[in-house]
Amino acid sequence: MKQFTVLDLLDLNLKDHNKLDLKCLSGRSGLGRKIVTSDISRPGLVLTGFTEKFEGKRVQLLGKTENAYIKKLCLENKLENIETFFSYNIPCCVVTHGIVPPEPFLEIAKKNNCPILQTPLSSADFLPRLFRAMLNMFSPTKIIHGVLVDVSGLGVLILGDSGVGKSESALALVEKGHKLVADDSVEISTSNGNVLMGKSSTDVLNHHMEIRGLGIIDIKELFGIRAIMKSKRVQLIVKLEEWNSSKNYDRIGIEKNYEILGVNLPLLEIPVKPGRNIPTIIETAALNQRLKLAGLNSSGEFDKNIIEWLEHENARIKYMENRFN
Repeated sequence: MKQFTVLDLLDLNLKDHNKLDLKCLSGRSGLGRKIVTSDISRPGLVLTGFTEKFEGKRVQLLGKTENAYIKKLCLENKLENIETFFSYNIPCCVVTHGIVPPEPFLEIAKKNNCPILQTPLSSADFLPRLFRAMLNMFSPTKIIHGVLVDVSGLGVLILGDSGVGKSESALALVEKGHKLVADDSVEISTSNGNVLMGKSSTDVLNHHMEIRGLGIIDIKELFGIRAIMKSKRVQLIVKLEEWNSSKNYDRIGIEKNYEILGVNLPLLEIPVKPGRNIPTIIETAALNQRLKLAGLNSSGEFDKNIIEWLEHENARIKYMENRFN
């Protein structure tokens, strides 16, 4: 199981509608505490003294109601429930609405090495953002040797043995106006259970490409910011392989699947040999897959037309036989 620390949560560089906007108010010595679950709790009942089945391993969210009750406890100097709350060794608390909890609460948190984080966002706005971030943090991941390219808006993962021409094909696609996401080492993760997202497995390799005989090139510097993407949903697998004259390659579009992290994606096996324009074939495959996603299956329509033609031809033959016999 993946494990992240509170510091990892604090350092998440999320943008726009995913931004958490967190800062630490107290308990900095506990920023190394591990977050071991993506679940989130609101500890209202625990602060009242009801601790049965309390999930102390979860991140605790404190909204206006919880903070109002904490303030009441501190004003009445009834700190026993707060002490009990922090005795569960919780990873951290997040206070919403930009509220600063009372000093006694912060002191108890500091004494127990529990980080208190603050966000200016409302609880209703912050909770789904945190939930999405936690799901991404704990989603299964897999490193795959290949190249991920955005081709006409479709994420295409190019696989194949070393030296078969994956990077060269991707470079040609970039020259055609498509976008590089990751070369050589692609990190795949799941989102919402059945969506695969891909990105470079390390920032060091980000948007760089290795071309045999040329070396390492920087796609962003060579082709500009429009030629790259940070991440992309993977929707099509293209496997390049050396042409094998003894193998019977698909010629009518029989659908095959490739499984990654329990998710099946359409697979195309493209044989490579001199004279074949592989980048154009990949580009066409991506466009054809977009048509399928829109509900138009070229192979299926072809099969349907063939069947209709055969049925019509059989009917015509039977008609002629019956008429002249």
